[in-house]
Amino acid sequence: MIPIVASLLGTLAQNGLGLLSSALQAKGKEVVENALGVKISDNPSPEEVSKLRQLQYDHEERLIELGIMKAQAELEELKVFALASQNEDNNVTDRWKADMGSDSWLSKNIRPMSLVAIFVGYFIFAMMSAFGLNANESYVQLLGQWGMLIMGAYFGGRTIEKLADMRSRK
Repeated sequence: MIPIVASLLGTLAQNGLGLLSSALQAKGKEVVENALGVKISDNPSPEEVSKLRQLQYDHEERLIELGIMKAQAELEELKVFALASQNEDNNVTDRWKADMGSDSWLSKNIRPMSLVAIFVGYFIFAMMSAFGLNANESYVQLLGQWGMLIMGAYFGGRTIEKLADMRSRK
């Protein structure tokens, strides 16, 4: 957001002109100026603020409509994000189901083997620390992040698979 517009929004909000501020955020300064037929200065004086307050009262319905349009756009954006997240989760679950249905030993056991490998890595770093050997901090941090990712995917994925299986049985 342009700093001038940000300061204008702050000034409007501080002076109780929330509808006007929301409309400016939703549609932009030019659109609101054209809709209301007035020029809004970037740094309004107290007299201009009182004129804007009267303008807000006069055009309250239109400003509310602009605010509703902003809220609807945000809602649509959230719906798209939720749908994308759900689609991603479904794809992961479907891939894991396909792995379990495969004849390959490796595809069925890659998640538990990854989990064991992470635990072995933790154990090695713990033993190195116990015997006074210095482990590089970035490797320990990377191993911790991988561990959180793999454990979350393994245990969280198993939970999702079990819940989906229980739901399909009903």
